[in-house]
Formats: sequence, structure tokens, C-alpha cells
Amino acid sequence: MKRNHLSMAIAAMLCMTAGAAFAQDANTLAAPSTNNKDATSQQRSSVSSTSNTTTSNDTKRAQQLDTVTVQAQSLSLGGGLMSVQTAPKAVSTISRDAIVKAAPGGTFVQMIDSIPGVNASTDDVSGLANGNYQIRGFTSDEIGTTVNGAPINDSGNYKVYSTEYGDTENMGDITVLQGYPDVDTPISGAAGGAISWVTIDPSHKAGVDFSQSLGNHDYRRTYLRLNTGDLGPVRAWLSYSNNTANQWRGPGDMNVTKVDGKALWTIDDNNYVSASFQYNRERNYSYNSLTKSALRTGGYFQSYDENYSPTDTNYWKLHTNPFTSWLASMDGEFKLTDSLRLSVVPYFWYGNGGGGGGYKFTESPLTQNTIGYANQDLNGDGKIGGTAAVYSFNATYTYRPGVIAKLNQDFGMDDSLEYGFWYERARQQQNEFFTPAVGGEPADFWATTDYIKYSNGVVQRLYREYTTSEIKKFFATNTWTPNDKWTITAGAAYFWESREGYDFENWGSQSANPRYAQYGGEGSATYHKISPTAGIKYQLNDQNQFYIGAGRTYRAPINGALLQNVAVADNPKNVANAAAGTYGNKPEQATTIDLGWRFYADQFSANLDAYVSHLVNKQISGYDNTTGQTVYLKLPKMHMRGVTAEASYKFLEDWTLYGNYSYQKAILDGNVNTFGDGVFPTEGKTFLNTPKNSGFLRLGYDHGPFWASVDAKYRGPVWGDWMNTEQIGGYTVFNLNAGVKFDDFATWLRSPYIKLNVFNLGDRRALTNANNIGAFLASNPGGVYKDPTNGSTLYASAPYYSLLEERTYMVTFGISFF
Repeated sequence: MKRNHLSMAIAAMLCMTAGAAFAQDANTLAAPSTNNKDATSQQRSSVSSTSNTTTSNDTKRAQQLDTVTVQAQSLSLGGGLMSVQTAPKAVSTISRDAIVKAAPGGTFVQMIDSIPGVNASTDDVSGLANGNYQIRGFTSDEIGTTVNGAPINDSGNYKVYSTEYGDTENMGDITVLQGYPDVDTPISGAAGGAISWVTIDPSHKAGVDFSQSLGNHDYRRTYLRLNTGDLGPVRAWLSYSNNTANQWRGPGDMNVTKVDGKALWTIDDNNYVSASFQYNRERNYSYNSLTKSALRTGGYFQSYDENYSPTDTNYWKLHTNPFTSWLASMDGEFKLTDSLRLSVVPYFWYGNGGGGGGYKFTESPLTQNTIGYANQDLNGDGKIGGTAAVYSFNATYTYRPGVIAKLNQDFGMDDSLEYGFWYERARQQQNEFFTPAVGGEPADFWATTDYIKYSNGVVQRLYREYTTSEIKKFFATNTWTPNDKWTITAGAAYFWESREGYDFENWGSQSANPRYAQYGGEGSATYHKISPTAGIKYQLNDQNQFYIGAGRTYRAPINGALLQNVAVADNPKNVANAAAGTYGNKPEQATTIDLGWRFYADQFSANLDAYVSHLVNKQISGYDNTTGQTVYLKLPKMHMRGVTAEASYKFLEDWTLYGNYSYQKAILDGNVNTFGDGVFPTEGKTFLNTPKNSGFLRLGYDHGPFWASVDAKYRGPVWGDWMNTEQIGGYTVFNLNAGVKFDDFATWLRSPYIKLNVFNLGDRRALTNANNIGAFLASNPGGVYKDPTNGSTLYASAPYYSLLEERTYMVTFGISFF
């Protein structure tokens, strides 16, 4: 959006705000839908009605006495940033009150940055770029994530790509378990905690919700939702959004289209079935992460190279992120008897796409079948010869069906048992292939045609990998409430996973040099473990509760840790470093203890939690210098400990102050043996991207039709490398959210509103996240850092970082029809 248009939009909003003091108050923006079930009548929480299912196994006594929770649903603690919790472990829930006032295209990663213990960032606040986050020192691929009860961590590497999921208008609430998941959570890669969120239930009234957002960097977003209302026992909604923006630094743009839906069939008061669907199609260019050196020489607003050169692999048009995915799931909730309930959640996840980059090819008229050589004019200069930058595309194709089923059995008033299973069988195909890039323009953005081939007609692939992952998990949790004050829980899960498949490097290459010839092979492994949990809560009175909880988590190695190591071991030249290829990774395993106090009252509420976690076998990536390939290894131990605190204070009728503070330490216990690059003495170092101090503060005002809030997020300095030789400074970011709701224009034109979201009010510049996890040593001047095993000089690799976006505005106009 041009600046003059943006200024006019903001001015119009402020004028309309001033004239709307008499406007009728609306409950929420954009006519959000709710389940409309009374809190006291709902026997069990379900994964499609709320993200906070920590109470799903409450006893009948606990349900009858849970007046604090019912009270909390009428309080908007911290403007929706804080909720009453009753589980004997660390839990935080962001309610819809806060979500609907946030930026319209924001992802769940941006939403959880206000939660204590969480440090999140994103390359672009529009929601069009995937974010980064850590919780208590655990990285995002060590934290499980579900949507409507279905897992969304990648089945191979456990990463989460938040851009693919959800519009804020459709989000119900978001819950973070900072320490460890519940035993029934369908997650195989969570050494740390878990994130869950749900979409809203359909409304009983039919209509259409529409909103249009505009902002700088030519930001434009259109959102439309059709609500069917009650169609007998069934009601549903279907939404569409299209979100586009120019990148705020460097050339390139981003476009994401989403289609979401949800339907609810209410069989009777005790039985219902819901079904949800989320479709995503993104056609994005990527941001370039930058080293400190690059920032000093090229400035803050650079990204990939804007000017084309035939041999430049860093040219911006080569760095893409096209992806299509969809997730379909159902949730059946059935009351079999007065004391027995059944919950069944089948799901299917599909994904196809990947990431583009640049790769240097040699144009050669010789007949040869060697990776990186082609008898073809690849850059369109009219001749065959020399080198050319081509479009390299890492493609991933995934089919992922699964089902979670569980029973809740009540034994009288004071005892309840929850038990069930999770089964999943995922198939994932991964390739890296190449297409020409004449003038730097990829022949096919989605890399589905025009593949570069060998002289014998075989498509050139840098690697070809296929994985089948089968998971079986059985779990049970018992909850006992001997009286009104004590709650005791104990649970366990037996987890079993098999991975099998193949990995071939330099697919189809017949080079005489073993390093460039095809090599690889098949591999398989089975992992299994029992993960116990236990907790005790003491409810002193209506306001005070104390708890202690402990859990052990289990994370099977990623598919590359098995298959890529198998491929490296197969290389015939891999003799000196054979151990790197044959290294067998053990699963990550963490033990966490939470100790806390919670206080809830009408005006002031507070939580305090102390924790300690011990992680073993942390998976890391090393380097095999014989084959030039990545291998996966482990760090023996890592220790995390800290304290988090949060409070909400409603000091006047319309004013709320919310704040939290986190102190955390994540210490490496052992040296990192990367094999190819040596042993790094990391004993006692702080893990990268883990600030010792962080905090969040929000001041909110909500009166009649008008609301506004200003918040500040502080994150202390963090290390960019494992050896702690390069640090990026701490920073504070201020944001503003404001809006106004108006009277209905007509009976068919309802709930109009305008909201303004401003990010980085102070226009602060900062580095936010160290992105290359393999940066073990940022610098080694004079070769001072040595391998303690042989005295050789250690290899240095500069970390590269994401950047904090400049001051950014978004204005949203919304209304409902009929």
C-alpha cells in the first residue's frame, strides 16, 4: 500500500473512532462464533472445542467443584493473555479475546510470544513468513504442535511451518504446555512441551463475515467466511482468505491463500461429531538470513541479490518457498454410559512443495552422466560452456493418515481413568532436482517440469529419499480427588515407532569420482519407550493452589538421522570417517519437574512456576569431510532450569495491566563431536537463542465500543554459536493494537468495526534469531580454539540471523452480512 493511502486510512480510522463513543458494544470482532455450551454442563473438554484439554480427565468431584474455572471464563485475565489453570504443571492459554484483536494474518507463533517462557520471532509480521520459537531452551522441532487434535509437526524432521495454518478470525484459543505434553498427545517429536490450538465452532446464526486489511509494504488481505447457521442438528462455516505483501527488505513478494472450514453435528446433548478442514497454498519468495559481517557491509534492508548475474546462486528469484498443504480431521465425542465416554479423532495430512535455491552447473557438450554437468544452454546466453546458476528445488511430498481414540471412565465421584491409543503411518518422499533459470527466472516456479537431465535422459537429483514412519502409542492417565483440596494424577504412555526407507545421494550420477557418483542405501530402525507423568495439586482455597508435576518425554530421531547417515556410510571413499556414517542416533529423552503456585481473584491474579529439565541425546548435525555430507550426531546432556511469573491486574473498570517475566538457563553438559570438523569444547556453554531474561508487558483499555492496548516484549542477549563466541544484543519491541465497533448499519449489515495494528512502534533494529543450528564456533582468530582430543585448530562458521521488521502498520475494516 502506498504511504499516502495508508495515512488516509489511519486518519479515517481515528476520525471514526472519535465519532463512535455512542456505538453499541459487540462481544467480539468479526462476529466470532462459539460453541455456546454452558461451561458447567460440558462434561469433558474435547480437542476440537478447546485447546486446553488438561482437564479432560477431571473426576466428577472436580467438575462439580470447578467454580474457579467457570469464574475464569467470565473474567478476561490480561485481556485474554492469561487464563485460569488447574493442571499440576505449567500451562498457559491465550483466549479468543486476545486473538481477535491481534493482526489479522498473524500465525500462532506470533500469538504465543506473550506467553511466559516463550521467545518467538518472525521474518515478516504479515504472517506470510514462518516464524522461529523456543520454549525453555527447547527448539521448535522439539515441541509438539496440534490443530484440532491432529499433529502438524513434519513427520520426518518435526519442524512446524506456521504460515500453513489458520486465520486469526478462525482461531478459538491457543494453549502452551511449557514443560511436557499430556500422555495422550499425538506427538512423536516432543522432547519439550506442546502447543495446541483449535478453530472456533460454527455459530447458530447464518451470515457472511467480511474483512479487508491494508498496510505498508503493499500489504493486502481479504477474508470472507460463510456461516450456515443451524441446518437442523448441523451447522458449519467455510472461510477464504488471500494475503499478499512485498518483502520489507530486499526484492520479492509473498502470497498465501487459505480455505478453512468446520462443521458440527449435534446428535444430542451428550454426543456430537465435528469435522474441520484447512487448506493452504503459498507462493512466496524467501528472506535471506544475514551474518553480522554482511550487515556491516550491505546494510539492514538487504536480502538476496537484486541484480542478476549468470553465475549468481544468491539471486533473489532463485530463492522461493512454494507449498500446498491440507489437513482434514474429525472429532467424535460419544457418551456410551453415565460413566464412560469415547473420543475418536481421525485425520489426514497432505503436503507438496518445498524450497528453492541456487546451484552452480557446468555446461558441457561432452556426453557424461555426472551430477552438476549438462549438455544444455542453461542460462540462455546462446552457447554451451562455462558455469551457470540454475534453480535448485528441495521438494517434499507427504501422505499422513492417523487416528487417536480414547475412553474416559469414571469410578464413582473421586476417580477417573483416561486410556487409549494413537496410530499413524506417514509416507514422505524428498528430492532435490534442478531446472534452468534463463535470466535468473526459474523455468518452473513449482519445479514440476523442465528438469535438467543427464546425457542418458535420467533426471538429475542431488538426493532422493523416501521414508515410511509408523507410530503406535498406548496411554493411560488416572486422576484421583480424595477430597475437595487434593488432586493426584499419574499416567504413562508406551511409544513405538519404526522408520524405514532409503537415501541416495547424487541420484543417477555415474562419475568416476566416488564423491560425485551415486551412493546410498536402505535403512530401518525401531524406537520404543515408556514415558511416565505424575502430578499433585493442592487447592488451599478458592484463590490459591499449589502444584508439583513431573514428566518424561521421548523424541525419536528424525528421518535424516537414520537415512542420511546410512547414505554417508555407503560411500566407497568413506574410510577414515566411517564412524560418522555408521553412527546410530539414540532418541532424545527429557525429564522435567514443575513446581508452582497460582492465585486467582476478581482484580488480581498471578502464577509462579519453577522448573528443571534434563535432556539427553540432543540431536545435532555434524559434517563428514570425506563425502561433504551432513551427518547427524548427539550432544550427551543438556540442563535447563528457570523461573517464570505472570500477573494480571484490573486496576480500574476499563483498564487491565498484564505482565510476565522469565529467567532461564540452558547449559550444555558435554562437548560436541562433529566428526568432520572436530570436537568443540562446549561443556558449560549456554545454548544459542536462549535469553537469560525475557519479559512481556501489556496495558489494555476496553470501554464500550473502543479498545486499545500497548505492549512491550523484552528479550535479553543470546548467543549465536555453541561456543559462545558471538552474541547478539537484547532488545525491546513496542506494539499497538486498537479498534472500534459500531452500531449495525441495518438488520442485514451488522457488527462493523475497524482495527489498527502497529508493530515495532519505536522502529527498532535488531537481530532476532540465529538460524544455522550448525554454527558451533563463530570465529577463531589466531586459531585459539583447539580440538581437545588432538590439538587441531577448530573450524569457524559465522552464524546468520533473522532481522526485526521495521515499523509496520495494518488497518482492517470488517462487517457481517445478514
